[in-house]
Amino acid sequence: MVETVVCTTEAGRDINQVNEIFVVDDNDEYRELLSAVLSLEGFRVTGFSEGTSFLHAARSRTPVCVFLDITMPGLSGLEVLKKLAARSYAAPIFLISARRDSPAVVEAMRNGAHDFIEKPFDPYTAVLRVREAVELWGRRASNPGPEVAALMPDVGGRLTHMEREVLTQMVAGAGNAEIAARLGITKPSVANHRWRILKKVGAKNTADLVRSVLSKAQTQKVPLR
Repeated sequence: MVETVVCTTEAGRDINQVNEIFVVDDNDEYRELLSAVLSLEGFRVTGFSEGTSFLHAARSRTPVCVFLDITMPGLSGLEVLKKLAARSYAAPIFLISARRDSPAVVEAMRNGAHDFIEKPFDPYTAVLRVREAVELWGRRASNPGPEVAALMPDVGGRLTHMEREVLTQMVAGAGNAEIAARLGITKPSVANHRWRILKKVGAKNTADLVRSVLSKAQTQKVPLR
């Protein structure tokens, strides 16, 4: 069973990440399947059949991770994701959908989803994603040093946690495959995060972005982690 981890978010406030997983899906079978499998891994699983009740719970609880269906009655998964992104929600969000090529899936990845899982999927895939999330929380807790995005206060506040992590790896010279392996996400996810970072920062390309960050680091004499 995973212990509670205390982590500092971008806003500087401590988050108590609890031993719980949220599953947000209007499909009863998927909620029950994930609940059964992940409970065997020692997690408490809470299911939601729609987004509104989940968002209410997310105001006071930060789980290990969230499995979020893209197509639901009422608020769609994309709408839920955008609301979470506006609050800089700390838990990794794993998007689940039956259509990999859906425009909504692409937009969701650009709005902060940690990774994408295509339905139907092997239950063990969910277990692996949860383990990735646990490792991510561990890295956050054990590596509280300054991030490179902190050197760019004009844009740093607009980057999600994962974008800041990817930016740090980019400046360190890591390629997409290496970044994906280090952060526990897919290479397409890395490419999407790179695209969003460049757009938010206003850099022409990766080289332009890295030069800007390194220049600020040298001026402020801040070691990059």
